[in-house]
Amino acid sequence: MLALRPAAQDFIVRRSLTRPMIAGEVIYEDGAPFTHAVFPHAGLISLMATMANSKTVEKTSVGHEGFLGFGLIMGGSGAFGRCVVQVPGYASWLSKADLDQALAEFQCVREAMLKYAKSLIAQLMETVACNSLHSAEQRVIRWLLTAHDSVSGDNFDLTQQVLAEVLGLRRATISAICSQLQSDGLLEYSRGEVTIVDRAALEARACECLHNIQKASMRHYSAAR
Repeated sequence: MLALRPAAQDFIVRRSLTRPMIAGEVIYEDGAPFTHAVFPHAGLISLMATMANSKTVEKTSVGHEGFLGFGLIMGGSGAFGRCVVQVPGYASWLSKADLDQALAEFQCVREAMLKYAKSLIAQLMETVACNSLHSAEQRVIRWLLTAHDSVSGDNFDLTQQVLAEVLGLRRATISAICSQLQSDGLLEYSRGEVTIVDRAALEARACECLHNIQKASMRHYSAAR
């Protein structure tokens, strides 16, 4: 959940409903009006684009560093893509009415949300550059490490089909990359479960986009405190 002052955080905790997020769960369809802001504590939500030929790609993702529903504070009311849980976890749901009250009572809530929105824009720009300039392996590693950051521990549920859909890559390409990373001793993959074995080595093979996204997120956290 966003870094907030204790009184604001207590308000949100008391007014929220916390429940599990299941892999494949669609939280909002593209353009659907937000009824709640969703604050993941663990797990990862993808905002997906679907093309006319049914191909998909991830626009961006939301983990414990942020929240789903930023349109509520930016003059919009609808989801910016199909919001799908890709890595299971749990999250808190805060109704729009309670969010409006929190925004009215606690200036730090609006400040934290706007700073997160700024960091999300930086993430979007880095993702565009990454998808255009970097190899499929680097893109896979970036996404896996982002997913790793969203969970506690080193293993999480993720199918290769999901990874292909979020990155807009062929399933065979994902399979070949994961097999190579496993052969190199960097991760283990079995029956839809990924285990990060050597994060430092994965980071060394990642593109600079990963570190730029992490820096943007760190600036958001430090500014929100």
